[in-house]
Amino acid sequence: MSGFIRSSAPHREILIRVALIAFCLGLWFGTLYVFLVVLLVMAWLVDDGHKKIGSLLKEPLVRAIGIFCCLLLLGLLWAETFPEGRHKWTKYLLLLIYIPFLSLLNQQRLPWAIGAAGAGFGLVLLSGLYAWLVEQQQGIPLFNMSYLTFSALLGIASIFLCCCACMSRNRIVQMLFFLLALAFLYLQFQQSARSFLLATLATLMIVLMIYFRVSLRTLTQIAGFVLLVVIAFAYTSPVISERWQQARLDFENIRLGQYNNSIGYRLALWDVGLQGIAEKPLLGHGTGMPEQYFDQVVVHYKNGIYANLPVFQQTSHYHNDWIEIGMHLGIVGMASLMYLLWAWYGALAQARLSLPAVAMVSFVFFSGLTETFLLFARMPVFLLVITALAVSWQRLRLNPVA
Repeated sequence: MSGFIRSSAPHREILIRVALIAFCLGLWFGTLYVFLVVLLVMAWLVDDGHKKIGSLLKEPLVRAIGIFCCLLLLGLLWAETFPEGRHKWTKYLLLLIYIPFLSLLNQQRLPWAIGAAGAGFGLVLLSGLYAWLVEQQQGIPLFNMSYLTFSALLGIASIFLCCCACMSRNRIVQMLFFLLALAFLYLQFQQSARSFLLATLATLMIVLMIYFRVSLRTLTQIAGFVLLVVIAFAYTSPVISERWQQARLDFENIRLGQYNNSIGYRLALWDVGLQGIAEKPLLGHGTGMPEQYFDQVVVHYKNGIYANLPVFQQTSHYHNDWIEIGMHLGIVGMASLMYLLWAWYGALAQARLSLPAVAMVSFVFFSGLTETFLLFARMPVFLLVITALAVSWQRLRLNPVA
C-alpha cells in the first residue's frame, strides 16, 4: 500500500490533506489524539519529509524544540531510578509535532489546514457555550476538557483577536475585533481558572502598551480601562466571587499551618521545588524524578509541615514550568526552555508578526508561572499549529513564488 501511495501523486496528496484536516479538526478529541499524531507523522514520511530535515533545522524554533526534547531524553541517564508514576514529562515530547506539521504545509494545503483549524475551534467554542449556558458546567465535558484548558483556550482567543484589532487599519473591523476579544474575555471570567485569567490580563496589557506606544499618561488610561473591565466582569461572575472567597479561606488556613488547599499546595510545591533545584542546580535530578523527590522530601522537610500533601493530592507536577524543568534538568533545562521561548518569538517576528509574537510568548511565560502550561497537551500543540499556519501564510503572502 505504501508503494502504491508513493507511486501515485494524486493519492499521496489526498492522504496528506486528509491527515492535515483530521489533525486540525481532531486536535480536541483526547481519545483520537495518539492516532492523529501517528497519522500526521505517516503523512510526513509519505511526503518525504525526512529528506527536508536539513532545511527544517535552519528554523530556530525547530532547533529549539529539538534541543529541549533531546535534553529531556538525555536526562533519563542521570535519573537515580527509572521514572515511575504518571510520566507527565512525556507530554513535552508532543512539541515535536511542530516539525512534521510545518513541513507538510504548502500553498495548496495551507487553506485546507486553516479551514480545519478554524472549524475545530468553532466546534469547541460552541460546545463550551452549550456546557456553560445549558448544562451550567465548567469546561467542556463532551471533549473531556477541564475548565483550566477551556479557560486557556478562551484567553488565547481573546489575545489573538486583540492582536488582529491592533494590526487592522480599518476602524470598523478594528472595533469588531476588540468587541469579540472582550466577549471571549467575559467568557473566560465565567471559568474557575484564576491562573490563566491573570495570564490573559497581563498579556493583554502588554499588547495594548506596545500598540499605543505607551507614555505614562497612556499607561494610566489603559490600566484604568482594563481595571474597569475586570471589575465589571468580576462583579457579574459568580464564579469569580466564589474563587475569591476560596482564596481568602486558603490564606487563612495557610496562616494556621494548613497547606492542604489550592494555594497552600502550590506554595509547598514551589518551596520544595526550589530546594530541589538548589541541591542539584546544574543538571537537576534527572527526567521523571521530580514527583518522587517531592513525595520523599516532604516527610521531613521543614519538620514535616507538608507531610500530608501527597495524601491530599497525588503528586504529578510543580504547577510552574520553570521549577518543573529545573527539577528535571537544572539550569541547563531552564536555559533550553528560555531558548525555546526566544525562538518561538523569533519565528513569528521573522514573519513580520512581531505583536502576535510578543503576545504568544508572554501568555506562555505568564501561564507557566502558576501552571505547568507546557504539560497541557492540547494547548501548546494548538499554539504551535497557529504558529506554523501564521508563519506559512506570511511567507506565501510575502513571497508567492515560493
